[in-house]
Amino acid sequence: MSVQELKSDRYHPCFSGHETFPLRYGWLQKAYRAVSSAPSPKDAIHVFRDPESIARFGVGRNMVGAIRYWAAGAGILNETDEGLATAWLGDMLFGQDGIDPYLEEDSSLWLLHWHLTARTRLTSAYWLFNEFRGGSFVRQDIVSALLTLAQECSWSRVAPTTVDRDLQCLLRTYIGGRGSSDAGDSILAELGLIRPMDKQRSRLSRGRKPSLPDNVFLFCLNEFWGNFAPAQNTMSFENAAYVPRSPGRVFLLDEEDMVERLERLEEVSNGTLVWSETAGLRQIIRSGNRSVDLERSILRDALAYPQTQEVA
Repeated sequence: MSVQELKSDRYHPCFSGHETFPLRYGWLQKAYRAVSSAPSPKDAIHVFRDPESIARFGVGRNMVGAIRYWAAGAGILNETDEGLATAWLGDMLFGQDGIDPYLEEDSSLWLLHWHLTARTRLTSAYWLFNEFRGGSFVRQDIVSALLTLAQECSWSRVAPTTVDRDLQCLLRTYIGGRGSSDAGDSILAELGLIRPMDKQRSRLSRGRKPSLPDNVFLFCLNEFWGNFAPAQNTMSFENAAYVPRSPGRVFLLDEEDMVERLERLEEVSNGTLVWSETAGLRQIIRSGNRSVDLERSILRDALAYPQTQEVA
């Protein structure tokens, strides 16, 4: 699983749709409510297109399109052949019994980041967090690399200005913060994954991520495993830490943080995953078959439990 996925004939790059607006507070909830109240997936498409959409979302026409773009990219909505529907992550966070309707928890932001960058749907976001090998960069470095990739893959209608605007929007999403007028209260800046070095240069912030909960790490590891090597009952440390779309890569974890999290796996996973360092071979051992529904249920219970404790 590498850049070869982007070079597949079936892959369609995405460098637009956000209308240059970074992801803002409140947008995902608005998108979820609008789609969940629609009579059908086909009708849900029109909540972003009909004449009432501006009043419904309380933003301009271009921002309405940006709301749909980010909600689909972040895993809150699913785009299907029938239309638009709410996705499991949206239901867990914002549904009738949603566990974090105002996105107040770090765990929710990490899950949104995972859905935005561990999938190839949004080309620039995926490439920066999974394929880029460096630390610091200027925007043009990434633009040039993506344009080279576009040429290699014969992607049509990929203009330099489009890619550059896409990168600008992505960086504002991860660098701007609450109270920053330039970034429009960007939602993911609190994770500190991209940091400005000066007016031109930024860097990926690799290292420990104390705000990333172990249960979110476990869920993402299981999801990566299911995509990367579903038939295997063991996974090497190198794959979990460094392969594109792995938790170590997407969350920019350093080796020390990865090892400490893997050492806690047996307890966090109730014994379904065990970390082993035998004869110099570092690997994760899985027992039993994977169940996506069970993993999502366990994640929900784990994230909702602290709130239940506080209420009690």
